[in-house]
Amino acid sequence: MFEITGVKSLLYDDNSGRPQLTKKIRAIEQDILRMGALVERSFRLSHQALFDRDLRAAEQLPLLDKQIDRFYKQIEVDCAAIMTLQAPVAHDLRCLSAFMQLVRDLERIGDYAKDIGEIAVKNFPYPPHPCLPEVAIMSQQAQTMLATSLVALAELDEVSGKRMKELDDDVDNSYERLYQTLASQKNIQGVVEPILLLGLAIRCLERMADHATNIGQRVAYIVTGQRS
Repeated sequence: MFEITGVKSLLYDDNSGRPQLTKKIRAIEQDILRMGALVERSFRLSHQALFDRDLRAAEQLPLLDKQIDRFYKQIEVDCAAIMTLQAPVAHDLRCLSAFMQLVRDLERIGDYAKDIGEIAVKNFPYPPHPCLPEVAIMSQQAQTMLATSLVALAELDEVSGKRMKELDDDVDNSYERLYQTLASQKNIQGVVEPILLLGLAIRCLERMADHATNIGQRVAYIVTGQRS
């Protein structure tokens, strides 16, 4: 599980002559990491809901999503206020613009977690599908990606940020394999809804991994100033 403690602040110089601006940007960093912790919790709950058939976990997701959305909106407002009122230098503008994009990725992961919770509720009356254990592995892969991207952000580690693309390839491979398995099923007895629901679930997981990759790439941009 991702922890906020021990966050490095390598980008902002206390001796820059603008301590108030430095303080405000660091406060935004902390809020992003708090938002990230909520998103990670939301992802874990969606996993419990779908694979452990835990409806109580699913019930918690809408409330968490509202908290995530509040962080998202506030961070956007705070970044915009600094950009328009504090006359930040080019380096700070780069960080603030990356922050605004990064929290959008976090917000979308939270949305997909809530969607998976809704899928879990709809899927609950049906017996577990044979593909479910493999989908669970895909979910764990995507959760690892989110945790890695958040650690990269906390430690401002561009190497881990750039590594996200390799991890995303594993999730993409899982998605393609599962999609082909679900799409090629024949002689289906009864309703097809469980298959459709799993198809939606793996699509959500694939998109969550993509957004985690974006977060890692934005961390690399913050540190290096270069887009991959």
